[in-house]
Amino acid sequence: MRYEIRVDGELTETLAKAFPELDHVVVSGHTILFGRVLDEAHLYGLLARCQSLGLRVLEMHQPPQ
Repeated sequence: MRYEIRVDGELTETLAKAFPELDHVVVSGHTILFGRVLDEAHLYGLLARCQSLGLRVLEMHQPPQ
């Protein structure tokens, strides 16, 4: 499954490296993390990582295939 996770603000390169399995792009002052998510456990792990780093998740979705 592919997912996009939009977080508030522009991630520094250091913070972006906390998500080595995802690519990222900055759009309109927000950062979109995107890539393949293996399963629900992986997805919840990514969200927990966002929370532990103090990132505010604005949106999460599966883009159309």
